[in-house]
Amino acid sequence: MLAGFFLRRSGVLTKEASKGINTWIIYIALPAVSFKYLPGIIWTKELIIPAAVPLIVWTGALIWVWGYVKFSKRTIDPGTIGGMKLVSGLCNTSFVGFPLIMAYYSEAHIGIAIIPDQITFLLLSTVGLTAAIKGSSTGKFSFGLLVRRMLKFPPIWGCALALTLPHFTDLAPLNPMFDKLAGTVGPLALFSIGLQLRFDGWKDELRPILYMLGYKLLLAPLIIFAILFTIGLKGPVAQISVFEMAMPTLLTAGIIADEFNLNAKLVNLTIGISILTAFLTTGLWYLVLQLL
Repeated sequence: MLAGFFLRRSGVLTKEASKGINTWIIYIALPAVSFKYLPGIIWTKELIIPAAVPLIVWTGALIWVWGYVKFSKRTIDPGTIGGMKLVSGLCNTSFVGFPLIMAYYSEAHIGIAIIPDQITFLLLSTVGLTAAIKGSSTGKFSFGLLVRRMLKFPPIWGCALALTLPHFTDLAPLNPMFDKLAGTVGPLALFSIGLQLRFDGWKDELRPILYMLGYKLLLAPLIIFAILFTIGLKGPVAQISVFEMAMPTLLTAGIIADEFNLNAKLVNLTIGISILTAFLTTGLWYLVLQLL
């Protein structure tokens, strides 16, 4: 990540270079991750948990943002409200989540992490897109637009094919290729994040940024932790579910904010600061999960 940040600052690479890297990750590496891990998952009722936690976090974010708007002393425009919903309720479960899970746990746990990652994208493509359109001064929501966006996202196809093709053919000869391609997610994702980091003007937006990050990095994973602790669920599924919900804001939220004329400055600042802060907070969450 630091390499990407300093190479952009030095002029060797521009922010636009991240588009090519992101294309590789989205079209090649993330589908390969699905083919590497999903066929080997033993599906149990317990896996409902990682599928449900992104829904809980998104719902909590809507309430959290409503509270900020309700008790704020100034009028908040719809574009800012839409942006706040995106950065508070959507987790960076793949670009940051996968590398950190590999670092703190192991590659084997990526198979669990794929589940909340796919649900997060579905949220972005449905309720997230709806929130963006409502916050925008242009454009109207349509079901056709929603379907087209979902069908154009390769990881969804990768996930679907990885779950179905093994029932009809043996993909084992391709496993070495999937291993190599999936291994590019971690370093390239962090490098891409470094290229896109921006912090100009953060002091002017400090209050809403702190409010959103308080929920995203602390309260949201705490809610998931409390629920799983209360029902007595332990083990890798519970730990990865909490850990993934402790991730920073989804990078794609910045793209959506730009496209729908939301408060892009606030959204992108929150994304950058949340990523750096998450390196500390996810470490703390890892210690909590190991102890409890």
